[in-house]
Amino acid sequence: MEMASPPHPGETVRELCLNPLELSVTDAAKVLHISRQSLSELLNGRSGISPEMAIRLEKAFGGTARSWIQQQGEYDLWRAQKNADAINVSRYDAAAE
Repeated sequence: MEMASPPHPGETVRELCLNPLELSVTDAAKVLHISRQSLSELLNGRSGISPEMAIRLEKAFGGTARSWIQQQGEYDLWRAQKNADAINVSRYDAAAE
């Protein structure tokens, strides 16, 4: 069964963290102690949530680092599964050896 298209975690950061607090990208980047460019790349889907970023998000806005990482993992798996047919792997059969 195919997973529904999950949002990129950057969209979640924007919707759950920045928008309710009316934070600009610049101000949120200052809160997170990262560059504006790094946050912009996350929010626009050009980068993902690293373990370090997950901790920053937890400390600044709540949620758990684990939940932020899980969102990223779900998104990454969904993208990989879209291309699963192009991954050429044979099933290993230990009995055949």
